[in-house]
Amino acid sequence: MSLKIAIVGRPNVGKSTLFNRLAGRKLAIVDDRPGVTRDRKFATGRLGDLDLMLIDTAGFEDVTDESLEARMRRQTELAVKECELALFLIDAREGITPSDRVFGEILRKAGKRVILVANKAEGRQGDAGTMEAYTLGLGEPIPISAEHGEGLADLYAAVLEKIPGVGVEDDDDEDEHAAAGPVCDELFEQDEAVDDGKPIRLAIVGRPNAGKSTLVNKLIGDLDRLLTGPEAGITRDAVSVEWEWQGRAVRLVDTAGLRRKARVQEKLEKLSTADSIRAITFAEVVLLIMDATHPFETQDLQIADLVEREGRGLVFVLAKWDLVEDQAQTLKDFIEHANRMLPQVRGAPVIALSAETGYGLNKLMPAVLKLHRDWSTKVKTRDLNDWLGMAVQRHPPPSVGGKRIKPKYIAQIKARPPTFVLNCSRADEMPEQYRRYLVNSLRESFDLPGVPIRITVKSGANPFERIAIRPADRLKPRQKMDLDREVKAQRAARAANPPKPGAKKAVHKAKPIRPSTRPLRGPGSRRPGPKR
Repeated sequence: MSLKIAIVGRPNVGKSTLFNRLAGRKLAIVDDRPGVTRDRKFATGRLGDLDLMLIDTAGFEDVTDESLEARMRRQTELAVKECELALFLIDAREGITPSDRVFGEILRKAGKRVILVANKAEGRQGDAGTMEAYTLGLGEPIPISAEHGEGLADLYAAVLEKIPGVGVEDDDDEDEHAAAGPVCDELFEQDEAVDDGKPIRLAIVGRPNAGKSTLVNKLIGDLDRLLTGPEAGITRDAVSVEWEWQGRAVRLVDTAGLRRKARVQEKLEKLSTADSIRAITFAEVVLLIMDATHPFETQDLQIADLVEREGRGLVFVLAKWDLVEDQAQTLKDFIEHANRMLPQVRGAPVIALSAETGYGLNKLMPAVLKLHRDWSTKVKTRDLNDWLGMAVQRHPPPSVGGKRIKPKYIAQIKARPPTFVLNCSRADEMPEQYRRYLVNSLRESFDLPGVPIRITVKSGANPFERIAIRPADRLKPRQKMDLDREVKAQRAARAANPPKPGAKKAVHKAKPIRPSTRPLRGPGSRRPGPKR
């Protein structure tokens, strides 16, 4: 079994850097400013031969009101409560601060196993802070450098000393761990094969303060899993949450709010935006959360277009539905507006819900599963070509330059999203509007509403087009070398004996063709035989 470790400490002591170091990949956003991490972030990692379940936490603040810092502190307290071992990080260069002493006292009262870690201890600048850490009364501090990977061997020895036998596992535990595979916050790994045993990768995106984190908390039934509040832009990291709905594994990923590119100026917001776009890229189905009181603003259209270009299934979610007065007319107008503004995802599911009251939540996951099945569908080649004949008969392709384009054959080459190859004559001259007609007809005929469809048009090789092959292309490598050697020798001979200036080149005149004196024979005449 994996050892669950929480990495705690005051802001800007290097918790996320150590989290990324032990996880072996950059999962948490790291920046020089304090207070970057806000939610609890989970990931699997290793320290030597130890399998770890890591928890990255927000910086500890000594506040107890209803502010954002107090809610971040409650997230840290939950991480300490559920962990088996806490790594208490301090800044060895700054030394011990009053916040370190307050948080050290909280850890001592919690009754958890604690290892005191003095981070940023590379060089001699951290020696004084490391010695000062003894005053906390939490044992011997372990000097490390999470940025450069120094001191991890001492940290490994301290973990083995704190929890004896943690590295000893029998074969059954190893087999069970190998079968479990990677869990939690490895975000998304791209996998094109259809496998019902793997979780559905579901990304939740939208503008800031649209209700994304509140919806995730309501779905999983844990109102304290993600940090929520009236402030806009609370979520910064893309946080993955493992969930199960009616026996089907689902991986929910809450992302930071996406603003217009012109408004994104700070480095931290650029990192959050890149993390959200990466979550869309590796998702299977994307929930676009919109405020029902102000739906379909320009940024919503751009996000929907990005999802379609990435080839992901799209579900429109109208959050805060309890604030809408005329709900029936608003929903009808929204569907018409969506089909008009985004024809490339015509028929995408629209779910109106309220995460605060729970209204409409029962309709969300059935729509997601249906869209996921359509997104993973495979159509038989015979049915495709029957459809192609009817589509061409209903609306023949236009003539370009006086010659008509002739579709011949279509086949599906991959799913997720459904991708087709159409073989036709003069493929490079097919108009874009006829390609859109084929996509819409395909979506309507095979009941694929809201699924992004790709059609690649290709032309077959012309059997009457002869390709001139040089004689050198038919030679063997040895013969090519001999031919090159002979050509070089001839060029060297011509260079050694250049033609004299003023000399005339020999001109070979063609012989004139003389008319034949033999009489022409008709079709019934015979050639006379030899005289006897």
